[in-house]
Amino acid sequence: MRYGIGFKLGLLLATFGIVAMSIVGYYSYASSRAMLLSAAQRDLLTATQVLGRNFQSSIDEISGDTLLLAKLSTTSAVASFPMGVTADRDKELLADTFAAMLAVNPQYFQIRLIGAGAHGLELVRVDRDGDRLVRVQAADLQEKAHYPYVFSTLQLGRGQVYLSDITINHEEGAHSGLHKPTVRVATPVVAQDGKVLGLIVINLDLNGLFDRLKSDLPNAYQLYLSNHWGDYLIHPNPAQAFGFEQGRRVFIQEFFEPVTALITGKSGSVVTNVEVEQQANHGLVAAFVRLPFAGSIDQRFVILGLSQPLENVVREAKKLGWTTIQMIVVLGVLAVLLAALVSRVVTGSLRSMVHAVGLFSKEQVVSELSSARKDEIGLLARSLNDMQVTIVANLRELNESRQALKHLAQHDSLTGLPNRALFDDRLQQAVSQARRDQTRMALLFVDLDEFKAINDTYGHHVGDLLLMAAAQRMEDCVRNVDTVGRLGGDEFVVLLTHVEEEQDALVVAEKICKTLNQPFELDGRHIHISASIGAAIYPEHGSDELTLARSADTAMYLSKEEGGNRVRLFEGKK
Repeated sequence: MRYGIGFKLGLLLATFGIVAMSIVGYYSYASSRAMLLSAAQRDLLTATQVLGRNFQSSIDEISGDTLLLAKLSTTSAVASFPMGVTADRDKELLADTFAAMLAVNPQYFQIRLIGAGAHGLELVRVDRDGDRLVRVQAADLQEKAHYPYVFSTLQLGRGQVYLSDITINHEEGAHSGLHKPTVRVATPVVAQDGKVLGLIVINLDLNGLFDRLKSDLPNAYQLYLSNHWGDYLIHPNPAQAFGFEQGRRVFIQEFFEPVTALITGKSGSVVTNVEVEQQANHGLVAAFVRLPFAGSIDQRFVILGLSQPLENVVREAKKLGWTTIQMIVVLGVLAVLLAALVSRVVTGSLRSMVHAVGLFSKEQVVSELSSARKDEIGLLARSLNDMQVTIVANLRELNESRQALKHLAQHDSLTGLPNRALFDDRLQQAVSQARRDQTRMALLFVDLDEFKAINDTYGHHVGDLLLMAAAQRMEDCVRNVDTVGRLGGDEFVVLLTHVEEEQDALVVAEKICKTLNQPFELDGRHIHISASIGAAIYPEHGSDELTLARSADTAMYLSKEEGGNRVRLFEGKK
């Protein structure tokens, strides 16, 4: 049996087309997989960095709560005279304060006042027990002087905060906090004469905190946390966490080798892929960052990481691979059955398709292929067009997600104002510019007076509305070149560039003070509030951003001590 040239040519073209499309399909699949993987790594690292900043902000907020409780006059009264005439009444008031703070902070396990004497006896203690709060009675209060967080905190000065290692809580009678991962945040209670009377201790629910911080992330993301040795503190498999509590060590760097660079201090962040064939998800994409832990007390740090299954990242690339295979099969069948047509038409059409796919794979340039034909070649062209559109749409969504995460990392989620990180960057740039141009600038610290009372009276919803309205009023008081930022809570900062005279900054500050003193119409209520404002001028009150910020902060606190609702210019040495 002899085969005609049409059949032979068709068979040759079909073989060539199948081979060519296989190479192009594989290259397109590999390129798409690499692009998706790279984009996923960037997004995962951004999410990890945002989560890390939120974790550090939460620790700062808890430290602020301990300092606030330590400054209460009731706290000093109980610590000074635990058996005094009014001790029972003061303890009751303090216990109510502890309970209120626990009620608004579900991530707190326990708040205690521990005396400096009597072997570190607990004076007032309120625990979380399931859904209820329990005040521990005097007969069940314990001596805690032998615990490191007690004797270490008692050695600190006023305003300093102790942050314990992350451990399992084995203190008996701890109710919901017993045998749970916790961090103890403590600060000393100091009398006017400098004598340390005791300490305030807040036990933090570590798992609860990260559940709250991770709530906005995709469900596929898995969380990891380790100490500075690499021991797992949080792991998707709870059995891997706190292995040292059970006489074994499970290190994060044993599974994610690049994390060794974070532990040794050679890098601040890493991204990695782990290909594990024996796992159901066939590997992970992971990102890790090194976070300072415990502030200036020592040089401890933790490793925070997020991962997601590699399968989730490359799913679209696999779809592309299967689509390419299907198209190759269709092309081969058509080439064999329609040899004559293939010999005249298919070669040119395939060449244009190969060029379009190659151009898209290398440069992501979308080439519109002619799809007017009703045969298989037209179907192939339409499929390639759809493939390109789908991948471009996916890349656009990934880019938009990355931009959204970047914005979230630099702006306050409630008011939309620059957060501490972005404001610090702008302040540093402004100081550098003023130093180069030998000009002046001003920094204002704004604190809303009695904001907590409004929160307690009307609820957090009204409090949030008030913060947003106050932020808008402050932005209306400044120029477009100036910056209004929110540090957290009811604390705001204003950066005024190119200030000619001190009076120019004070005029803006007085304008802000007056506009904030005007009534707010919020949720059908008339809300009145005032502000304490501290101002500092560069370079008279600080030649660098840190000194300038301290000067403005000092002036703000003096304004608050004088009754609030006023502007105070820093009066240090010029």
